[in-house]
Amino acid sequence: MGDLRLIPLGVGEAFTAVNYTSCYLLGAGDDWLLIDCPHPVRKMLREGTTAAGCPIDLDRISAAAISHLHADHCCGLEDFGFYAKLVVGRPAKLLMHPDVSGRLWDDVLAAGMDAAGTTGAASPDAPPRGLGDFFELIGLDESRPVACGPFSIECRKTLHGVPTTAFRIAAAGRTLGYSADTAFDPKLIDWLSPCDLIIHEATSPGHGGMHTPYDKLAALPEALRARMRLTHLPDDFDAASSVIRVLRQGEEIRI
Repeated sequence: MGDLRLIPLGVGEAFTAVNYTSCYLLGAGDDWLLIDCPHPVRKMLREGTTAAGCPIDLDRISAAAISHLHADHCCGLEDFGFYAKLVVGRPAKLLMHPDVSGRLWDDVLAAGMDAAGTTGAASPDAPPRGLGDFFELIGLDESRPVACGPFSIECRKTLHGVPTTAFRIAAAGRTLGYSADTAFDPKLIDWLSPCDLIIHEATSPGHGGMHTPYDKLAALPEALRARMRLTHLPDDFDAASSVIRVLRQGEEIRI
């Protein structure tokens, strides 16, 4: 049946000066799915996949699943869309819940993309471009899994400042859970708990707000913590003393 392979490309929080921000590559056979897409996505792919021993560029990406529209999770989509159209020659597939994608074009991408002509050069005679000129948008649904190649993707809303969805992504007989950005939410953790591997955001102990304090996750049952990896970390996070392993950029995890 093969392995489900995870390569973290970015594991830092929005204000990191050490790591890239949240981005992960999930592989099943020859199919590769991006989970979130910050800038500089091609550089992140090159460095992360080279470190993992399997160099991959954007032309190998089947689709990207986007959890929400904070820039540290989605600011690479302009690059992804232009590269797919002008270099690869096909639209980039995006998997997003409608509540997340609703403001994607008008409020995030249009200013940099809507005046581009077919060649990518601005032209006063070119008709305005729209999302469909660059992307194939596939809507995620909280009530059912959505298939994309070998991947089956379920989503659930999280507790965050903008519409955000966590994911359960199944392929090759295994399932990855991704919390995305969220305040501590026991119901979300219950939803993620059947997954073979869970990547969960964490911030420093005693902090919280829109994010999950490390100490809340450290108090979870040991068996659950053993299947969990931490991400979206502040630069001063004390990984050496964490009772939950942290993700490292460029490592490869066979799920």
